[in-house]
Amino acid sequence: MRVFETIKAAVTPRQAAETYGLRVLPNGMTCCPFHKDRHPSLKLNEDYFFCFGCGASGDVIDFTASLFGIRLKDAAEKLAEDFGINPRPPAQSDIPKHDAESTQDLERLCICVLREYLRHLRIWQLRYRPEKPGDPIHPRFAEAMKVLPTVNYLLDCLLGNDLLLARQTAEVLCNEAHIRRLSEYLGTLSEKERDCA
Repeated sequence: MRVFETIKAAVTPRQAAETYGLRVLPNGMTCCPFHKDRHPSLKLNEDYFFCFGCGASGDVIDFTASLFGIRLKDAAEKLAEDFGINPRPPAQSDIPKHDAESTQDLERLCICVLREYLRHLRIWQLRYRPEKPGDPIHPRFAEAMKVLPTVNYLLDCLLGNDLLLARQTAEVLCNEAHIRRLSEYLGTLSEKERDCA
């Protein structure tokens, strides 16, 4: 199911676990919420989780479904809502106009466009990564590796607790037309690529 693939490409099990209140150690281990676990036995990897204690395993959607006792479809919808993921990319007309007057509108505009770009970058990072050393580097993979840190940093600035920093970031991104150009770039992605995403 394409929605499931989009969610799995955008959210790691570790991100979901931390968002839903689990304390994850730097090595990716945490106490398993699926059995009485006194010492961390659940390993959270990029694409899947596995508990060395009870054997629970799966992807981020399986994790969320088990954690909240809900169906996989509902877990995917919850992840999409909680992480601000639109399983279908917004049409150009859905993106707010960059001449919004209020600072809050500017911030929402930047967040909307950057999240959409981040979704594409995460998908490209997984879809186009080289299979083995020496394989040619796909341009989409190269773009994702180059730009992901910057996009994450900008979203941190916009979504953090520092309201002044969020306002200044949004103003720079909009006044210097970065967001307008990024929005136009997202609009040029082929319909085929959007459907695959």
